[in-house]
Amino acid sequence: MSRSPSRTSRPVGPPPDAASLRAAALAHVARFASTERGLAQVLERRITRWGRRAADDGQDVAEVEAAVRDRLPLAATIAAEMVRLGAVDDAAFAKARTARLARSGLSRRAVQARLATKGLAPESIEQAVSTTLGDDEQARETELGAALVLARKRRVGPFSGDAPRPEDMARIAGIFARAGFSHDTVRTALSMDREEAEDRIIALKTAL
Repeated sequence: MSRSPSRTSRPVGPPPDAASLRAAALAHVARFASTERGLAQVLERRITRWGRRAADDGQDVAEVEAAVRDRLPLAATIAAEMVRLGAVDDAAFAKARTARLARSGLSRRAVQARLATKGLAPESIEQAVSTTLGDDEQARETELGAALVLARKRRVGPFSGDAPRPEDMARIAGIFARAGFSHDTVRTALSMDREEAEDRIIALKTAL
């Protein structure tokens, strides 16, 4: 005799409409910082999840696909509405995320790459990075500070108790190369004494 399930699965409701998607958008931005494109993707996934559940529940596949197709444009519309309401601000998101990533030990190049994954426009990324991390001398100081944060995390350079062995240098160089730092920045960071390195990290985190 087959065993009945211990609990019934939740019934599939009607497809998401503008009101339910708007409520979901407000709930999301209340909990998480988001970009306009990021929020649209959250809502798109909500719609497609409904479609998968409805199809698995035995609803007509053609009708489900049509319902999903009709509702997907609502995601971008509601995300744009959140921008107009001030609940989503790509520029503010980009600046805050830029500062956080630099403080965590990422290079300018790596910060730009991370921001691009959030669906931000290239001009928004460039503006946020230039404003937050600076240009010319300020940019070099910020980059060096971020490299020192990474050095402290990995306990290399000023934060290593021992001089690196020659066979370790390629591994250390690879750590910084993958984080997007230039050779000159890495050389300066690794040759710095610990007290100055700590001071520069404090200055970076104070500035950002």
